[in-house]
Amino acid sequence: MIKRKLKDNEFRLMQGFMKLADHVYPHVQARSEAFGMEPGQTVVDYGCGPGRYTVEMARIVGAGGKVVAVDLVEMALEETQRKLDAGGFHNCELKLAHGYDSGIEDNTADVVFAIDMFHHISDANAFLREVYRIAKPDGLLTLSGGHMTRKTVKAKIAASGIWDIAEERREYIAYKKREGLG
Repeated sequence: MIKRKLKDNEFRLMQGFMKLADHVYPHVQARSEAFGMEPGQTVVDYGCGPGRYTVEMARIVGAGGKVVAVDLVEMALEETQRKLDAGGFHNCELKLAHGYDSGIEDNTADVVFAIDMFHHISDANAFLREVYRIAKPDGLLTLSGGHMTRKTVKAKIAASGIWDIAEERREYIAYKKREGLG
C-alpha cells in the first residue's frame, strides 16, 4: 500500500513531530470543521496515523455517526484508540489494512478522507479503486496531498478514470465517483 511501511521507531518520530506541529500551529480542529462533515455521517479516516483527525471526525459526526480509522501500522491504531478512549468516543471502528485491502464493506462511507498520506501510496490506482469500492454511490473522497504538488495529485487521480472533482479548496480537493461506472 505504501512505498515502505513505517517501523515503530519511525512512527514514534513522526508522531512526535505531529505533536510539536500541533502545539506550534493548532489547526486540526479548524481544518476538520472545514471539511464539511455532518452529524450522522459515516466517514473513513484512511491512513489515520496517530488519530489526530479521527478524534475530530468522531466529535463532528457525533453519536449517530461513525468513523472508521484505517492504517497499516498497528501502533497507529493503538494510539488512535488511546485518544478515542481518552475523549470518551464510542462511534469509531479501527481497521488494520492489508496492502490495499481496508477490510471495509462495499458502499459504506459518505466521505473517505485521505489526509496528508497520498504521497506514501505507491500504486495510486489500486488505492483509488479501494476507496471507490468503500464509498457510497454518492460518496466523496476528500484528499489533501500533503507532500505532493496539487498538480501531481490531480494528475494521479485523473489517471485513475474513476473520480471527478466535486469541489476544490485551498485545504483540500473533494472528488465524487465518476458517473456511469459500475
